[in-house]
Amino acid sequence: MVTPACTARADLVVNINASPYNSGKAQSRLATVSARAVQAGVTIAYVNQVGGQDELVFDGDSMVVAPSGALLARAPQFTEGLHLVDVDLPDHDDEPGLLPVVAALPATDPAPARAPLAPMGVAPTMPEVEEIWDALVLGTRDFVRKNGFADVVIGLSGGIDSALVAAIAVAALGPEHVHGVLMPSRYSSDHSISDAEALAANLGIEHRTVPIEPAHVALMGMLEPSFGPKAPGLTEENLQSRIRAVILMGLSNAFGWLLLNTGNKSESSVGYSTLYGDSAGGFAVIKDVSKLRVYELCRHRNASTGREIIPGSVLTKPPSAELRPDQRDDQSLPPYEVLDPILALYVEQDLAAEDIVRLGHDPETVDRIIRLVDLSEYKRRQSPPGPRVTSKGFGKDRRLPIVNRYRR
Repeated sequence: MVTPACTARADLVVNINASPYNSGKAQSRLATVSARAVQAGVTIAYVNQVGGQDELVFDGDSMVVAPSGALLARAPQFTEGLHLVDVDLPDHDDEPGLLPVVAALPATDPAPARAPLAPMGVAPTMPEVEEIWDALVLGTRDFVRKNGFADVVIGLSGGIDSALVAAIAVAALGPEHVHGVLMPSRYSSDHSISDAEALAANLGIEHRTVPIEPAHVALMGMLEPSFGPKAPGLTEENLQSRIRAVILMGLSNAFGWLLLNTGNKSESSVGYSTLYGDSAGGFAVIKDVSKLRVYELCRHRNASTGREIIPGSVLTKPPSAELRPDQRDDQSLPPYEVLDPILALYVEQDLAAEDIVRLGHDPETVDRIIRLVDLSEYKRRQSPPGPRVTSKGFGKDRRLPIVNRYRR
């Protein structure tokens, strides 16, 4: 049985923690620590680790809370540091049954002088988008470095997802360690190529262009006898994505670069990706970031740097995989303004379809999205790990049977 701190006459409780980050957790964490300090009538020094571990990001956010529940000191998030906090504790010298403890230490040489530590104040709470940005940067840096990689490679499509991943990688590793690859096809628009080139120039990263048309023609010729007279369709579209994965993995193998996947949470939720194509990679940087949040993070990056890192045209053009003429995401999916809120309710809040509909969403759209999420579980099982920034990400947080009989 654990003796409560208040009955054990404790004055200070040091809580050594490994509390992983998710958006909004700083507020709930403070509320929990404050409630426990009041309940036990003690000062609590909450010490949390900082760093990335596979899908988890530990954000620090260490704090000291008084017995009244008041916040005395708080460390910045996502930054390691050694901080000094002065705490006033009760004097128990006159209380019966409490004896002073004296430690006899052997004589040693004086410790070397060091610069005094500045007292820790109360670090301001970070805006949500800035918090998520820092979590993604820290998670990416630690995954790459702790696994022994120096450089990463990214396929630059000219779209917003690859632009955000490249910007995060540069912030995490430095531009000299990030390599971009443009892989235009017969369906790539001129602005996609120019947008990717402008992004690489703005970030200061090395980039190269490897057109996929020769491989596309060769593979279609090889497969034509097997395909027969059937009209071109999804198979031919996916072939382009798989060619790009082969190119990226070839460069990864040749130079020891880790391939960063650029898929977002909205796409992986509903299976809007090509298995062994754009789903390939060693680390999925924005795996737990919805499409609407991708736009928000890109705008945040431009605003925080005071210049246009991610070209404005990338932020304004309709999202497209560019695997067929004039393709747009909203031809295959509901608009992200409709899709993302429903996904958040179903995936992160575990609401049933009936509950989501009661919140005002269209029943047919809800049924369609839930069915796509459930059907895409087999794809997600084969996807690379990525940092979790929401209350529930895919992977260890949320897994369903691939074979089941309860799909809608």
